[in-house]
Amino acid sequence: MPHAPPSRAGTAGASDARTPALLPDGVREPPGAAAQRPGTALVTGASSGIGAAVARRLSAEGWRLVLSGRDAGRLAETAAHAAAAVFPEDLTRPAAERRLTRFALDEVGRLDLLVACAGVGWAGDFTTMTRRSFDEVMEVNLLTTLRLVRQVLPHMVEAGSGRVVLVGSLAGAVGVRGEAVYSASKAAVAVFADALRYELRGTGVGVSLVVPGVVDTPFFERRGTPYARTRPRPVPPERVADAVWRAAVRGRDEVYVPAWLRLPARVRGVAPGLYRRLAATFG
Repeated sequence: MPHAPPSRAGTAGASDARTPALLPDGVREPPGAAAQRPGTALVTGASSGIGAAVARRLSAEGWRLVLSGRDAGRLAETAAHAAAAVFPEDLTRPAAERRLTRFALDEVGRLDLLVACAGVGWAGDFTTMTRRSFDEVMEVNLLTTLRLVRQVLPHMVEAGSGRVVLVGSLAGAVGVRGEAVYSASKAAVAVFADALRYELRGTGVGVSLVVPGVVDTPFFERRGTPYARTRPRPVPPERVADAVWRAAVRGRDEVYVPAWLRLPARVRGVAPGLYRRLAATFG
């Protein structure tokens, strides 16, 4: 899509740099704890769905926001309900993550929180998936996220605080029939979150993974295949936004939405053979 110029909708003014706070006993805060107070946040995929809900929730909690999304019109609508600077951009474009990071830092001075919500889906037999669809799912769900984190992270590490929240999927924890490539992309995001968390120990920067099941957003309309399962039932995007907020303010490593979805993931981890038999029988 043609690049639309960034705009400033609202009051996302620059903030002064802060040093990591000290607790009453003189002990430094745990990794990512600077995000426990309203600060500055960059949210991708904010044109609609989960990203838009996250933007509204963070705005309501007093965060200063920079929002990015591919649809300039819908992004402006989100910003109208969450005072923010907006940067319409297709993050698959060359060097888009650099432009976005530079814009965000120019707008708010520093980034305390990055919430990576951008994602696309595709459903059907793997053998019928076109190369174009294959590349888009892996590019949007995985590569653009890693590229953006790579740009933002050095600034958080230099500041000694911050948190990265990645939005995964239950499909990445257990695998879903008819969504092989989507499942693979989200599984890669989950493993990336774990590996990066280990790497960042001692830096003051934390990493959270939010794992939603089915969310009631335009996601299924855009992928061209409606959601036809009876379980799990779709949850509103606001529930995922609540989980993102909890992950940020409480420094949670992993949050499932709804929480009971952690059970099938655990069964698969503890008894993979049993899980596969159940999945083959019940879908």
